Amino acid sequence: MRGPGPRVPEEREHHEMTPLEKVNSMKMPFAELKGVTFTAAERDRVVARMFVRPELCTLDHTIHGGALMALADSVGAAATVINLPEGASGTTTIESKTNFVGGAKEGTTVIATATPVHRGRRTQVWQTRLETEEGKLVALVTQTQMVL
Repeated sequence: MRGPGPRVPEEREHHEMTPLEKVNSMKMPFAELKGVTFTAAERDRVVARMFVRPELCTLDHTIHGGALMALADSVGAAATVINLPEGASGTTTIESKTNFVGGAKEGTTVIATATPVHRGRRTQVWQTRLETEEGKLVALVTQTQMVL
């Protein structure tokens, strides 16, 4: 089993962070390495973008499935963090299922949109759609996050 995921960032003094500010303040080194940029965050929807660079590709200059799964994992974890119940310290992924539907070529951008399926005290389930900027579905991911 892997180590814990993102931790809850400290709130700035005298300013309640917006969900997007909270997500962008989290230290997520692997998301940064992949080039993930969070563009929207609210309790019911988190959106991020990732440019398909050569390092993220497999044969024929197409994004690697693992890169897609990792993008969805980062977005689902961020969505969980902004929905953590009071007293929780963070989250970790305990299950993830990916349906690969299409490809995304090098030089394109993949947009990941996570929406909640279940938000409980001990677990949360998120579904993330991964699409090209043109709206072509690339993958659909359902993941379960454990609340720490």
